[in-house]
Formats: sequence, structure tokens, C-alpha cells
Amino acid sequence: MIGTRIWGRAATGLTAGGLLLISASAVCAQTAGAVSSGPPEIGAVKATKPPLIDGVIGDGEWEQATEAANFIQYEPRRGDRSDVRTEALVLYDAGHLYVAFRAWDGEPITAQLTQRDAELLRDDAVVVVVDTTNDRRSGYYFITNVLGTQADGRIADDGRTSDPIWDAPWQSVARRTDYGWSAEFSIPLSSVRYAAGQRQTWGINFGRSRRRTLEVSFWSGPLDNQWRVSEAGRLTGLSVPPPVDRVQVVPYGLSRLQDRVAPDWEAGIDARYALTPTTAVYGTLFPDFATIEADQEQINLTRFELTLPEKRQFFIEGQEQFNQRFPTFYSRRIADITAGGKLLGKQGPWTMAFISAQSDPLGANRAANYTIGRAQRDIFGRSTVAIMGANRRFDRADQGSVSADANLFFSRTFSMTAQVVKSYGPFAHGTEAFLVRPSYDSSTAHFHVRYGHLGDRVADNLNVVGQIVDDDRREIDSHVTKTLWVRSGAFEQIKHDSNYNIYWGQTGVLRSWKVNEALAVEFRNRLNTRVSWVEEFKRFEKDFRNRQVGVDLGYNTREYQSVGTGVQFGRNFDADYLLWTASARYKLTPELSAEYSLERLELDPDPRRESTWIHVVRANQFFTKDLFLRLFLQTNSAIDRNNVQVVFVYRYLPPFGTIQVAYQRGTAALGQRSTQGNTLFVKATTVF
Repeated sequence: MIGTRIWGRAATGLTAGGLLLISASAVCAQTAGAVSSGPPEIGAVKATKPPLIDGVIGDGEWEQATEAANFIQYEPRRGDRSDVRTEALVLYDAGHLYVAFRAWDGEPITAQLTQRDAELLRDDAVVVVVDTTNDRRSGYYFITNVLGTQADGRIADDGRTSDPIWDAPWQSVARRTDYGWSAEFSIPLSSVRYAAGQRQTWGINFGRSRRRTLEVSFWSGPLDNQWRVSEAGRLTGLSVPPPVDRVQVVPYGLSRLQDRVAPDWEAGIDARYALTPTTAVYGTLFPDFATIEADQEQINLTRFELTLPEKRQFFIEGQEQFNQRFPTFYSRRIADITAGGKLLGKQGPWTMAFISAQSDPLGANRAANYTIGRAQRDIFGRSTVAIMGANRRFDRADQGSVSADANLFFSRTFSMTAQVVKSYGPFAHGTEAFLVRPSYDSSTAHFHVRYGHLGDRVADNLNVVGQIVDDDRREIDSHVTKTLWVRSGAFEQIKHDSNYNIYWGQTGVLRSWKVNEALAVEFRNRLNTRVSWVEEFKRFEKDFRNRQVGVDLGYNTREYQSVGTGVQFGRNFDADYLLWTASARYKLTPELSAEYSLERLELDPDPRRESTWIHVVRANQFFTKDLFLRLFLQTNSAIDRNNVQVVFVYRYLPPFGTIQVAYQRGTAALGQRSTQGNTLFVKATTVF
């Protein structure tokens, strides 16, 4: 099967005896040496006149602002003062939060990324983190680099979960200065859910990244996780009214011209209404998914279903609310939507999420209704408990699950996740699942042990709306990672990653065990390497012994340009295999970037002809940050797939008000050959 390779860079390995003890000892030593202090506070100052967001921090505009300075390193030397000076200034008014940064730097600035929601902390960048409900669990982040490129996202579970796909309209401008560079932000309060009223307190933090030295620092720290909301500072004395702009309507129109297909057009609408500052309802009618980039073809050597990221705007807002260890809701199960509604909100200690959508799962004009609801209660500081239901009603039959889960924090670093699931549908027995997962997490280490139980019919019942890739398990899983920052010599960073997994069927028959080991090294000369080893046993129609050994080597200039290659080889389900990989990123001009990746799989024997070449090319030409041209090209020789997409985008009301002209050919579902001919789309979206 051709799909996402889940055992590559993201895979981990089991620690063997002594190395496990070394990692665990390092974790304990770090815990013992950690020093905790109360979070810093700054008072909120209301602007008499909104500052001009032009990147120039004028004294008259910001002279009354409160200041945050003395940033503390998150990486590489956690707890040390930052090597450079950074100041953040804060103002607000009835409709906006304003933040300005002064970033001193005597060395050249690194700024290469021009695509919205790129990993901007790989550039010289600054970030604002705001916990607008002061629940110490959730919030938002807003990032910009020296080029003014924007990235934003939602934070949940005190930083354990983040959603970088979330988008909101806000302003940012940055400029180079004689002392380094500066940036200004204007964040509309209507873009976020917030606590309104007199004398409010919000959580807030400010951060900065310096790419050349790999330093990331924050005002409030030292942090155990860069999105750890509970360790943020405090912005006190806010007096903010409920949002003035309570309604947002985003209609679109689209026309399509395709080879050997009659021309057609379609239209739809998305709407949002703020019931309160922290609760909103959303509606959609005939949402457009036509111009979304196809899922990238990659290699999958497992026998399990792949997990694909959500890219559709309707599901993105609030997606982080539905993250569970056993995912009882997987939004990619819901295909073409005709209509849908959603409620997201927080009232006191309660967080609520509800989705209802109509779809035609079989393409036979037989509508199905999908209903997902979740209610979460804050308890004991940062901990939460929740109940959730996910149901599909189709042909007058209900199928899905009900579940409960808890995220319990016992200290800054020690926590536990637990979940119980009851599925329902055509099967009445073997329909329960539960797990318990205590864990330790710090800025440089992770350790967990998990026990999971899944009945042999759980997936058959709930996978019409959820995703259990394999049930009939009694499973034990352990995982250790440790990162060492080396302050001198040839090494910059060393990371050890280790995992052990074993499970039996409900009858007691051993079904699988797996050992993963990986060691990654980044050198001070900007070379990096990674070695990995996987050994596993799998029982399907017979017993299999799989083995994988991999070596990767790369070079990263820390200024976007990079090149890498790797080889992995071994035994996989009675076939010898060899997998070559290569990748490169390069800036042809300051506005034109290109990325290329290659995967070459050779299987012997190969009765199903799955040996393949996969090529993927991406290119971005930015005329401004809101006027750009994108190219996406991929091929998969095993299924004779050739997919190309070119999109010209003008965001005249960023990020939602756009005009797009797109060309597509060969777009299809992951792992499938496409017969789509040359197709031209013209789409216009506006915002009211």
C-alpha cells in the first residue's frame, strides 16, 4: 500500500537496559535541578490612540506601554538569560491587543520564510502567546519574522496539543533597524474567544528565536514546553467589552472548466456568530474543498490505515478539542459536506464543542448525518475531565461511540492520561476500550508507559466516524526521549529516541512486539545525521519478522536552504526492501523558493508491483505576503499517478478574502490513480 511512512523520522525506538537507565537518570537530575518561581506580571495600559502598525516603534505611540524584558532561554541553555536583548511593549483598546518588539542583534538577521503558517521559529522571529480566558490550559500564538510573514495557531492541553492550521485576521509589520529589527502586532479581539469585563487578567508570554544560534527565549520561564500556557506571565487590569463585530460571513463562488466535462459553477457560504466573548456558533452550506492541495504520496510499509491531516476550513476551528489517544472522531471520515453547523465555547470551567454535518458517504444520494459532541470540565488547576459522543446516522441506523477521558497534571512535569470508550453499532460484544498513560515531560525529556485494552469489534463499530487502526489488543507501550545540548566542541545537539511496544489479542495470543531505537546528532558545522533500528514481530495470516535499519545525512544552512539523503533497508513481510530518500530546499531568489523530495522503494519479491518512484516538488513565488503563486507536483510510478496543481492567490482581505485561479490535473485520493483531466478553477471569496 502506498501512503504516509509512519516508521521513518517520527518513529522511535526502545532503550536497551543501560541506555534506558542513563536517560531516566538524566531526566531525574534535570527535575531535581529545576528552580520554580512565580510568573511575572505586567499591567495593561489602554491606548488613547491606536498605534500605526508599520514596524516603526515611535515613542509617541508606545510611550505609555508596559514593557517586558529580560528574556530567558528555552533552548539551548534552558534557564540562562538570553544572549541578546529583547523588549516587548503592550497596549490594548476596546477592539485590539497591540504588541511591539525591539530585538537587538549585532549579527546578520536570518529571514527566509514567506509562506503563511510556515515554521517561522526556524527564522529570526518573535511570538506572542495569549491565554485570553486565563484558564492556564488553552490559548493562541501569533508569530512574525523580519519579512512580516505570519503564523498563528491554537493551543490546548497546556501546550501538549497545538493546531497550526487555525487562521485569524490580524496585522503585523517588521523592519530592520540600526540595532537589529523591530515588529508590531495588532490582534483584533473579535478573532479570539476571550474573557470580557472589568479588571480582567489574561495569561501572556513573549518569545524570540535566533536561527543562527538555535536560541529560543521567552519572557516568562524557564518553560518546560514552548506552548506551556500555565507557565506564562500575567497581563492584569484589562477592561474589555464584549466583541462589537459578532457576525462574520464568508461567501464564495467558484467556476470550473474541465476536459470532457461540461462547465459548471458552485457557491457556498461559511458564517460565524459570537454568542458571548468565549462562545460562537458556525454554519456552512456547500463548503468548497475543490482547490485544497492533494495529500502527499509517500511510502507505507505497514498493514494499517494511515492518518491524514485535516485541511478543510470548516473542521479546522476547534479541531484541537477532539484530540484523544483513541480517536473516536476522525474528521476525514466525513467526505463531501452539503451543510454543517458547529458550536465552540467556554463558560467558566466548562469547554464545549459540538458538530453536526450532512454528507453522502456512498455517493448514492443517501445522506448521512454526523453528530459529534464534547463537554470538558477544568479541575484541580490545569487538569481536565471530559465526556464525548460521536455518531453517524445512516439508513436509519446509528453507529459510533461514547467515551470519557481525563488529562491529569500532578506537577509541572508529571501527568497522566486516561480514556474509556464504549462503541455501538452492528456488533454487541468486544466493543469496549480503555487506556492509562502516566508520563513525564520536560523541555528536554519525555517518558511514558501506557496500557491499552481494545475489544475485537471496537473498530468495526466506531470507524465510520472515528479511527482505530487496529483493535483486538491488550497493549503495553513505553517511550523515552532525551535531548542533550552540548555547549562546546563539534556537537550542537544529541537526541536519543526509544520505544518498546507489545500486544496480545483478547484470547491471549501474542500478536506483535516492536523495538525502535534512534539517535540523531546535529553538529556545530550544520551537518546532521540520524541512525535508526527497528525489530518487530507481527502475526497476521502467519508469523512475520521485520527488520529495518536506516541512516540519514543532511546539511542545513539555518537560512532555509538544506539538503539531505538517507537509506533504509531490511526485511518487511517476506520481502527484502531498499528505500532511498533525498530532499532539498533552496531559495532561488528572496521571493522564490523550491522544495524537492524523492523516495525510491525496491521490494524483492514484488508480486503486487509496489516498488515505486515518488517525486514531490513544491515552489512558491511571493510577490507580496498576500500575492503569490504556488506549484505542487507529485508522481507515483506504482499507480501511474501524475498530479499537478498551480494556484495563483490574491488575499485582498487576509486571510479569508481571496481571489484564486487554480490549474489542476490528476488530483485524486491518496494512493489512487486519477483520471482527472486538465481543470481550471476560478474562485472568489469575501468577508462581511
